[in-house]
Amino acid sequence: MALNASTTLPYDARTVTDTFTNEDFLRSVSEHVGGSLVSATVEGDTAGAFVLTAVRTLPTDRLPDIAKKFVGATLTVTQKEHWAAPGPDGSREASVDLSVGGVPLKVNAVQRLVPVAEGTRVDVDGKVSSSIPFLGDKIAKQAEPMIGKALTIQAGQAGTWIESR
Repeated sequence: MALNASTTLPYDARTVTDTFTNEDFLRSVSEHVGGSLVSATVEGDTAGAFVLTAVRTLPTDRLPDIAKKFVGATLTVTQKEHWAAPGPDGSREASVDLSVGGVPLKVNAVQRLVPVAEGTRVDVDGKVSSSIPFLGDKIAKQAEPMIGKALTIQAGQAGTWIESR
């Protein structure tokens, strides 16, 4: 299933990058949706190319009942982002891979930070897939809106986070 989300923040791409990689911010977003941040690591200097890995536990209370029977009360979600160095205009691009422990669901996406007159546009384009025979497409279709909403919440929370600093 296709995944697309876009949000504009009134800050430069460097500020958005610093926010998206801040452990306190990642913890805040996790707690905002009722989960918790297990770990966050950044490999490399965020001024250039780097890799961010965030592991979260998230509640399953919004999943269909049939899914909750298989996964329990929480899910462990690992999000790995491979960020390229900034472009000449300050734009950034990351390859995002998200996996859910114990669930054959994968998200592969590209996140872009694009400088615009109003600040930075955060675009996410990707694909949600599940490898369960016969049910994979149905599971991916149900998961896609929730994942899209989660990515939109992250961008929205980034604006609130930056303003509070």
